[in-house]
Amino acid sequence: MSEKKRSAMNQVVTREYTINIHKRIHGIGFKYRAPRAIKEIRKFATKTMGTPDVRIDTRLNKHVWHKGVKNVPFRIRVRLARKRNEDEDSANKLYTLVTVVEGIESFKGLQTQNVDVDE
Repeated sequence: MSEKKRSAMNQVVTREYTINIHKRIHGIGFKYRAPRAIKEIRKFATKTMGTPDVRIDTRLNKHVWHKGVKNVPFRIRVRLARKRNEDEDSANKLYTLVTVVEGIESFKGLQTQNVDVDE
């Protein structure tokens, strides 16, 4: 049964998720909120996509930090793309690229979506 799960992890796939950062940084001191939010996004991507190698896009980093270190957005819509690693020397065959989805007015009713990427 674990063999089927392993083969599913080898697929290249792209999905959109809404991450509730507010509950993940609850109780964290002001000076540590934005760095912790980045760490929590990385942890979320590792758990959902199953790849230890997670790369955060610079626009996502800027979006998390745009209101300062302590006023992190409550929710964020991200696109997680599991991709093949071009570098043959690396230990991981796949990596996850995390990018921000711009232009979301309301998070109400949004669900996880598979995205078709034509590359």
